[in-house]
Amino acid sequence: MAKQRDVLTFEVDGHKITALTAGPAEATGKPLIVALHGGTYTAQYFDVAGSPEGSFLDVAAAHGHPVLAFDRPGYGGSTPLAPEANTFSRHVALLSDAMTQAATRLGADGVFLVGHSIGGMLALMIAASPPDVPLIGVSATGMGAVIPGGGAAEALGSLPPDETVDLPYQERDKVMFGPAHTYRAEGMRQAHESYAPVPVRELVQAPAWPREHLPALAPRVRVPVHNALAEFDALWSSGSQNVARFAAMFTAAPFVDASVARDTGHCIDHHVLGDALHLRQLAFAEECAHWAATRQRAGDET
Repeated sequence: MAKQRDVLTFEVDGHKITALTAGPAEATGKPLIVALHGGTYTAQYFDVAGSPEGSFLDVAAAHGHPVLAFDRPGYGGSTPLAPEANTFSRHVALLSDAMTQAATRLGADGVFLVGHSIGGMLALMIAASPPDVPLIGVSATGMGAVIPGGGAAEALGSLPPDETVDLPYQERDKVMFGPAHTYRAEGMRQAHESYAPVPVRELVQAPAWPREHLPALAPRVRVPVHNALAEFDALWSSGSQNVARFAAMFTAAPFVDASVARDTGHCIDHHVLGDALHLRQLAFAEECAHWAATRQRAGDET
């Protein structure tokens, strides 16, 4: 897969937000995909080739989509936030502004928002706002409705809240990957290159998010919602009841597609079947583009 990438920089309220981009050689008219990574990763999360088909950036670009993966505040080249200011709400404000700038700079007529884990939480918060961009849909993966009590998520959230920690590869891999048959050694190696130190404030906020934020924001999301949880997720409960519970909360969304990504661990994209997720996301983006165009035509006719 081609590995040529560009890095864009945005200024938001005195903060620098960087982004990794990829796309087809010529414009195709397909929506811009904006991607938000989870905790302990940079934007390179979306450039890890878990399968021989390549990374999410590779697959999306090959299917004609321009893609922009942000480094969230404190990751990659993006300005860190002070511990007391490092809230999900602040991330949403900064990233929404950067996304608006990106859509304008790249001339995007539509934006499909993708987020993984904490990035998925933020993507849904942005979709509920709504942002000042032509948002056509959202895909939130590696997150759902239920984090089991006493599990790995709460253990990570018990670290000193004002610190930034760099977790050893071995400890991360136990949480991020499924059983040995679900990933390639090359995928894990590339994943290690995308790892980054994590502000513990994020890990403290994440276990409370399904309780404190999801019930109120879900009914405010008025674009189509895609969701996928890993079969072997170490942080979230991916049982069928909880998948259905998550989908049912989005009462204002035109349609919702929630499912389990089989034979994957928490970081679905980095597994052999990560490509299956990518194809589902792109198919959903096509459905969202059709929905948005139909709604636009109906509006023009009234």
